[in-house]
Amino acid sequence: MSSAILRHAQPLLTLRAPLFAGLAAAVLLSVVIGGVAVFGNGEIALPRAVGGVQPAPVIVASSHDVRPDNGLDDEGIRFLDPEGEGEVSLSGVREDFYAPAVTESPADTRGSDPADAEARLSAVSTNPDALARAPIAGLTEPGPGGPLPIIAGNGTRPSRAYARPYHGDPGAPTIAVVVGGMGLNSTVTQAAIDELPPEVALSFAAYTRDLQGWIDRARAAGHEVLIEAPMEPFDYPNNDPGPHTLLADGTAEENSRRLSWVLSRATGYFGVTNYLGARFSASQGAMRQVFGTLESRGVAFLHDGAGRRSTIEAAADATNITYAVADRILDEDLSPDAIDERLLALEALAIQNGSALGTGFAYPATVEQIRDWAISLDLRGYQLAPPSAVMARRRLEARLAEEAAAATDHDDTASTDHRWARDPDGTGANDLHAAAADSGH
Repeated sequence: MSSAILRHAQPLLTLRAPLFAGLAAAVLLSVVIGGVAVFGNGEIALPRAVGGVQPAPVIVASSHDVRPDNGLDDEGIRFLDPEGEGEVSLSGVREDFYAPAVTESPADTRGSDPADAEARLSAVSTNPDALARAPIAGLTEPGPGGPLPIIAGNGTRPSRAYARPYHGDPGAPTIAVVVGGMGLNSTVTQAAIDELPPEVALSFAAYTRDLQGWIDRARAAGHEVLIEAPMEPFDYPNNDPGPHTLLADGTAEENSRRLSWVLSRATGYFGVTNYLGARFSASQGAMRQVFGTLESRGVAFLHDGAGRRSTIEAAADATNITYAVADRILDEDLSPDAIDERLLALEALAIQNGSALGTGFAYPATVEQIRDWAISLDLRGYQLAPPSAVMARRRLEARLAEEAAAATDHDDTASTDHRWARDPDGTGANDLHAAAADSGH
């Protein structure tokens, strides 16, 4: 009986602990409330929940707006001065610290334009192929449109000072290439500057906008430069090279004025080349006048090969100008195969004559074919040289040939004198010594 009563009362006994805890909490709460009522503010109201429960608003800030939403939509972040009279200081920084003033040279007033910054960064970077910036001191004088080239007081000529240095093997077949028409198409011009080997020369049209800027870029990439003088073609004026065209029947004064305009368009070129000019180059008198002016200013001349070679050579010999006539025009046919055939012809001429010179125009196909052809040129046993080097080589070869011919004629004359002066009896010994002295032996 007793065990049954205990078994039924056991659940009631397990409720004692929670019951005692609840009673203790109630007593403690009563004591707190009583204490507040006696010693505190009796009007304090307990917090109450009013209304439904709403989720807190979420503010999503874009990457361009990280300003906190403080209810002031029209105001940005405000920086409040610190309270008190003391100044704000940074730990570790002296109170007398100041930033040094930024100074600029008088010529450096280009500001912070991104293009100027890029140009200045490019100028600072070292390019082993870069040529000296033009103009070089002592090689210019004022002209109608800018500086005119002159021979310096120490004898330095623009044709040498602005040429690309070259130290090749004189016994190896040498090839030089000039690409003309630069500056007329900015895309092709920039591609030629960037993609062609620095030994390839670039000639610029005199009417190019920002001509000096383009020449500076070309020289910075290592290319030596020529400027193109517009010359009268046979179908002039239907085919008009421009208002400063040199005319075969023009007066010496007018052609001189037009040539001075061309030469003063920019500086940094080692030579002049023709733009068109089949009729002009057929006039030896007109060519001699131009060559005389260029020689007096120390500028070389390179003809693209589309003219009477004999007339050009005769005028050049008469003025002693440094010159060359191209052996092949590379892109009369613009197909890639035709251009490759002309380049192969240059290789054959280089083997035959020791050097070869080709010219092309600023066509995309011309630039691409020359670029690809030049990649493995040295592996085939050829050396690519700037045109100025080939011109100097040919000038030296011509001078040595003249000296050899003169020496041969002199030796023939001397041997004839010896033969007729010989005395079988030996009585003419004095005359023999005199003849030998006269012959230079």
